Order: sequence, then structure tokens, then C-alpha cells
Amino acid sequence: MAQVLEFKLPDLGEGLTEAEIVRWLVEVGDVVAIDQPVVEVETAKAMVEVPCPYGGVVTARFGEEGSELPVGAPLLTVAVGATDASSAAPVDDGAAAEEPSGGSGSGSGSGNVLVGYGTGAPAARRRRIRPERNTASAAPAAPAAPAVVSAPSRPAPVAVGEVNGRQGPVAVVSPLVRRLARQHEIDLRGLTGSGPDGLILRADVDSAIRQVGQATEAATRTAAEPVVAEASTAVASPSAAGAAAPATAERIPLRGVRGAVADKLSRSRSEIPDATCWVDADATELMAARAAMNAASGPSGGPKVSVLALLARICTAALARYPELNSTVDTAAREIVRLPGVHLGFAAQTERGLVVPVVRDAHTRNAESIGAEIARLTELARTGKLSPAQLTGGTFTLNNYGVFGVDGSTPIINHPEAAMLGVGRIMPKPWVHQGELAVRQVVQLSLTFDHRVCDGGTAGGFLRYVADCVEQPAVLLRTL
Repeated sequence: MAQVLEFKLPDLGEGLTEAEIVRWLVEVGDVVAIDQPVVEVETAKAMVEVPCPYGGVVTARFGEEGSELPVGAPLLTVAVGATDASSAAPVDDGAAAEEPSGGSGSGSGSGNVLVGYGTGAPAARRRRIRPERNTASAAPAAPAAPAVVSAPSRPAPVAVGEVNGRQGPVAVVSPLVRRLARQHEIDLRGLTGSGPDGLILRADVDSAIRQVGQATEAATRTAAEPVVAEASTAVASPSAAGAAAPATAERIPLRGVRGAVADKLSRSRSEIPDATCWVDADATELMAARAAMNAASGPSGGPKVSVLALLARICTAALARYPELNSTVDTAAREIVRLPGVHLGFAAQTERGLVVPVVRDAHTRNAESIGAEIARLTELARTGKLSPAQLTGGTFTLNNYGVFGVDGSTPIINHPEAAMLGVGRIMPKPWVHQGELAVRQVVQLSLTFDHRVCDGGTAGGFLRYVADCVEQPAVLLRTL
């Protein structure tokens, strides 16, 4: 006899307590293998596929796409040991499991659930188990039961075009595209992507939304024609005009990345007594040094070095001189904790919102190595594939808001760190150079720091050292 086991949303780590269901990868009645991904969820830090530790037939799913579930809430139930449809009859979404499992060890479970990964066993090809329609031994009323039980509990999404039997993952990278399609009930499996390798872009979803909107508008116009005269009279009436409902404000839930950012920034403002100092620096020599590095060929050549990579290397050198800023405050113990290594975070704007990937052990890397790691993490951030571990554990943050075309800012510290360096745009400005007025490449640098870990003299010394390295990159040769 099949045993029905309940799979709960696992602890995704890094202090996350809930996740939003983005897309179900299995249906009720599908056969799943051990550690096969069954649902794609979005947390405050990343989008991951959750594998199921049991192998068998899916009998129930809990939660609609777009809903949030807390850690420990049931995700789905699996009939382990089922060999046919009669041994694992599908039930409605949200139905209770036939027997509680409690996560006990079983020979059919992996016992080692890794978010976004499996144990190495290849995922079995999913197939739908459907009840036989023409069974000699079935009672006359039996065929009606599967139809009622297997009916979806939510309205089916509007499909644009034919699905053509396409199964498996949909060719969509952007979480924004998925959310847009979900909000307008567009079935992504029915769309043909216009991007590379059939990738579905936002333009494809927008086009599908317009098609559905035009069809709905045409149907509404046809139905409304007989009552045009009545509607015109009612609108012209003063009482009807006065009764018109006022426009309402849009309410957007603070959840996902936006909610995590709101919580972290609010905590930073409430806990950290921060202060900001800034200075303008002549970056002409730094830009010239970068151009020389990238122009080198032969044995001395290599990958292109970005301005952000050079600034990151300057930060690690400055933190070696001023370790007070590479620390955190233990409020419970009332202690300042100076950290032994520099894990450098950098702010990156993505379609999901602002994220801060972390370059591990940045103090052991040169500019080329830091630049390569920044490029790798930026690509993962762009595609929404950063893991929670790659977004946490930073000790100091570099924020290049100059990419938005602004000169200065007073950044909020990335709690529980102690400081953040902000970098404005580098642009030509009049500057006194060697006693004469000249046009130079000027940048504004700002340092926001936790006043509990140091005083203004330390913060000013750090910022001045960074500015000196920007103006005279040869200063860095002392630490290389």
C-alpha cells in the first residue's frame, strides 16, 4: 500500500522565514524522482528550485503561484510506493494529507535536501498518471469522481496561442517577466519567445497582454451597444456624477527583495548612529592607469580591468590601514568585533531590485581577480541566479551610484557592517592642477560610517587615503 508523505518548505538558510511560489514544476498526478525540483520559489535573496526528498506520485499541492508560504508549511504530498493511479488518487490543492509524515526517515527519501541542487541522481522524466476511462470493473458513477477531484481549484490562466504539448521549463530568465505574465494570467508555455534561443522577453508578454485586452474590449463593446443611450443619460445626471467613486491609491505589498531591503535599511537607520564625510578627487591619473592596463598586450596583457575593480582594490588597501571600519558591533555583548578578512559587497541594480553580491576574501585578491569575480557575480545577479550565500556575509560595501549619472549621495550602511564607500560619476570639471586651471576627470567620494566603531579622524583618514590613491595610483605600489 502506498504511503502518503508530506513535504514541507525547507529552511532555505540565511535567516529566511518565507518564500513566494513563482512556478510549480509538477502537477497533481505526476511521478517525481528523489531530489527532483518540484517548485520554483523566490525568497528575499534569490530565486531557487526546491527539490523533493521523496520519490512517488504527487497527490496534492499546497499554495497558488504568487502566494507566500512560511518555512515549515506543507508544499505537497507524495504517495510513495504507488504503482498506479488507484493507489494514489489525486486530491485538490490545499487538501489534507492522508497520513502525516512528520519528515521521518524513509528509504524513499533522500534525507539531504539541497536548495536548487540534487544528490546527483538524474531527474526522472515526468509523466501524468491518468485514471482509465473505460474499465469493465468500474461502477457506473466512478468515472465522474476523477473529473471532479482533478479539477483545478483556481481559474486557469489565459493561454495565448497553442501550447503544442510543450513540457518542462519555460524559456524565461527574468523574474519580472514571470510576474507580469502571472498578474495578467498569461500562459508562458503558449508564447514563442523573440529572444536568443526562443527566450521569452517582456515585449512578448506585453504583446500577449495587448491581444487579450483587444479581444476583451471588442467583446465588451459589442455587449454594451444596446445600453449606450441609458448610460449617457445616467452620466449626464448631476446625482450620478456626484456618486462617481473617487480614485483609490495603489497598494504594493512590501515583500520579496523590496521587503528585505526595507527591513534591512530600517534596521540600519534605527540601530546605527551613522555619519557621512565626502571629498572630491582628481581621477585623471587613475583613468590613465586603467587605460594603460587595458592596452597592454602579450605576457603583461590580460582581461580588461574596470574602474569598480580598481576602486575595490583601493578599498582593501585602505581597510588594511584602518581596520576599525572592517568591523561590526555586537549590541548584546556591547563589543566591537574587528573582522579578520575583507568580504567586499558591491551594490547592483537588477530587475528584482537592489542586491549586494559579496566578493569573498577580497583582501587576498588583486584588481584583476576582483574584477573577474565582480563580473561573474553581476551576471548571476542579472539572471536572478545568485544564491543566498553569495548575498550575505559582507564586511564592507562599495556603492557605485555614479552609473545613474549622479555626483553624490549619503548611502545607508548595509547592516550589520560599519561603513560604506559611495562613488559618484567621473566627469570633466575645472580643477587647479599644478598651480594652473585645467579640465580634469573629477569624482566625488563619500564615506558613511558607524560612529560607534570610530571617530571622525579615522573615517577622514580612510577617505583621504582612498582619494590619494585615486589621484596618484602609484601610492598603491607600497602595498603590492
